[in-house]
Amino acid sequence: MSFASKLRAAIATNQSILCLGLDPNPEVMPAKYKAKYDVDSLWEWMNFIIQSTADLVCAYKPTLGFYTALGASGLDLLSKTLAAIPPEIPIILDAKHADLNSSSVMAKTAFEEWGVDAITLSPYGGQDLAARFLMYPDKAVLVSCYSSNTTAQDFQEYPNLENPLYLNVVQNCQAWAGMENLALEVGAANPDALAKVRSLAPERLILARSIWANSEGKANQYKIENLAAILNAGLDANGDGLILPVNQDALAIGEPAQFVRSLRDEVNQAITATAHQRPSCELWMPDVCLLDRQGHPHANLILQLFDIGCITFEETVQASGQVFPYYIDLRKIISNPQVFDAVIGTYAEILQELKFDRIAGIPYGSLPTASGLALRLNFPLIFPRKEVKAYGARRLIEGNYEAGETIVVVDDILISGKSAIEGAKKIESCGLKVSDIVVFIDHEAGVCDRIQESGYSPHAVLKISEINETLFQSGRINEKQFLALSHS
Repeated sequence: MSFASKLRAAIATNQSILCLGLDPNPEVMPAKYKAKYDVDSLWEWMNFIIQSTADLVCAYKPTLGFYTALGASGLDLLSKTLAAIPPEIPIILDAKHADLNSSSVMAKTAFEEWGVDAITLSPYGGQDLAARFLMYPDKAVLVSCYSSNTTAQDFQEYPNLENPLYLNVVQNCQAWAGMENLALEVGAANPDALAKVRSLAPERLILARSIWANSEGKANQYKIENLAAILNAGLDANGDGLILPVNQDALAIGEPAQFVRSLRDEVNQAITATAHQRPSCELWMPDVCLLDRQGHPHANLILQLFDIGCITFEETVQASGQVFPYYIDLRKIISNPQVFDAVIGTYAEILQELKFDRIAGIPYGSLPTASGLALRLNFPLIFPRKEVKAYGARRLIEGNYEAGETIVVVDDILISGKSAIEGAKKIESCGLKVSDIVVFIDHEAGVCDRIQESGYSPHAVLKISEINETLFQSGRINEKQFLALSHS
């Protein structure tokens, strides 16, 4: 079972969004265990916490540093602690791993040997670091993107509050992996920062941190400060997508179950109250809420394409000679494996419903996509040359084929339809048949009618109007940009 599926099941079963740390921290160690302070007593302590709270939390989060600080015996303790956790409760290893060189080994150890379900990472190793962990499709990474530490503000709010580093981290992470495999860790002492992260990542799971305050200055008098504000800022549009940590002082309590149960009930009551205050259609404009609550089926992919710069607003002359106030550049997806894989998957859904013998990519923009589809669907690939070489074989079509075979043409964007139609005609001139042309984006404005008039059936993953609507509803573009895409 994947991390995301296990987490959803645990939240539903235990009616809890609480995540409990399993940290052998001597500073909060109960007296009866602290008297000995050896590995055996630490194990008794961790096991007692697990047995007391397994029906009250949605996840456990052992901090790796506490265990490695104990040396070899600490790693043995970690293994025993992990083994004691019920298999239906997901485990998030709080490692804040940041070293690229050791990332493959760390991923193998964490996921294969220790069997954890997710791991926390530092963002500054970039996608190369995360990719080592994302190779495990049923596992997840939680990227630390914002700290409530006051001394961290000089770094993460640079260069200014309008465009701070931590929000750039979130934008970059959006292209690294899908919703099931990447979550964000956010210090929520500042609900405004949490709200900004949620606006950029509307569908991501968020683990909030630094939510506790000791207003009375006494031991065990901690409470969640600004709980309603944290929930309003961190919950997604469906009232989900947020998990909260239990204060580590719970580990020191003789009967932690009572504390955790009380906290769970308090949080659930606050979530219910928040739901009543939450607008039922907060992301949509009045009288435009025609989509269901989940929005477009490829909404997340649209947002990722925007975040990696595939859609920019600048006056550009298209190959057709038309001048648009924006530019769509799908060539960038080949440098983002997670997005590229998702794009290939959307094409594949359409191609699986068609009948053909070979796939043809239109040079040069769609050749990577056509290659990926040929590998994904196990079909041979050909492509029509843009120009016939004056030397060598002087072939119009590259690749092997047999006359009379049916070819599906793959292109990236239909603006005028000229390149796709010309490519199809070249293919037909060599004795092949073309029935279908499949593209990623249909620019609309009657281009599909021109494709049909030329004798082909057009298919598109996305329409430009769907992209425009999704970007506007999610807050990625302003009204001026929305109108620019609408009137092109």
